[in-house]
Amino acid sequence: MSELFSVLRREAVYLWYYFDLQLRQIFLYWVLGIALGSCVSVFLKDRIHGLLRRMSGSKFGVLGLIPASLLGIASPLCMYGTIPLAASVSRSGMRDDWLAAFMMTSILLNPQLIVYSAALGPAALTVRIVSCFLCGIAAGLLVRIFYRDRDFFDFTGFDEPRSRDTHPNLLVRLLKNIGRNIKATGPMFLLGIALSAVFQRYVPESLMTRVFGGNEAWGVLMAATVGVPLYACGGGTIPLIASWLDEGMSLGSAAAFMITGPATKITNLGALKIVFGARRFLLYLAFVMLFAFCTGLAVNGIVSWMR
Repeated sequence: MSELFSVLRREAVYLWYYFDLQLRQIFLYWVLGIALGSCVSVFLKDRIHGLLRRMSGSKFGVLGLIPASLLGIASPLCMYGTIPLAASVSRSGMRDDWLAAFMMTSILLNPQLIVYSAALGPAALTVRIVSCFLCGIAAGLLVRIFYRDRDFFDFTGFDEPRSRDTHPNLLVRLLKNIGRNIKATGPMFLLGIALSAVFQRYVPESLMTRVFGGNEAWGVLMAATVGVPLYACGGGTIPLIASWLDEGMSLGSAAAFMITGPATKITNLGALKIVFGARRFLLYLAFVMLFAFCTGLAVNGIVSWMR
């Protein structure tokens, strides 16, 4: 009995070591991400969404996909907030291809997640921002080509989203937003660190290299597939991705995971199923998987070429 207790105690010490190491490395990025995300939500959200509404009357044509994708990245709303906003601007006359670009990048990235992802290093951060932006452009182009004369979205029943940042005192409004942010992301952030500690302790580095490493298409495909059930929230997956990259995951595999993860997050899928319908929902899933796979291969190819 004493021997078992000694073993459990030793394992607990090891797990705490890895947990503490990851927490020290990433905690500051989490704090900064919450601060930035709350500031954008309180002070800039209305301006960002106002720019989106003003696009409705413009004549950018296909070039409108660029600002639409950028505004999606800048928007701090979750998907259940994005869809009512998209419904509102759709009723004001915005094109479906621009909306597709906006919604796609809004799913994949936001200002808070950009700060979180800085913990992965400049290369991974750049890959995440560029790939998410291009994913929005690609989604918009496909809707423009194949649904030029048909409606792609069904926003029936969606009303204008109600803002929760309504307190007359700006400081109180900001503090309340920060509190909601901590409550929403904190548990998953800690869970992600705990899972990364378990991976570092019990999963051999050689296994991670075989599964996700190198420039093999199999590794990219595995990462894209694993991203579907494993992704919980952006803050929670950063510690996992960081530990996987340290243990041999290729940058292309990480890119694929960072696309399929948020794009197939259960809460996002539930909202998207409503506005897509069954057939277009399946097309969306196929597009996400294919784009993630091709992006991972392209990133690995670029990395090999630069070496």
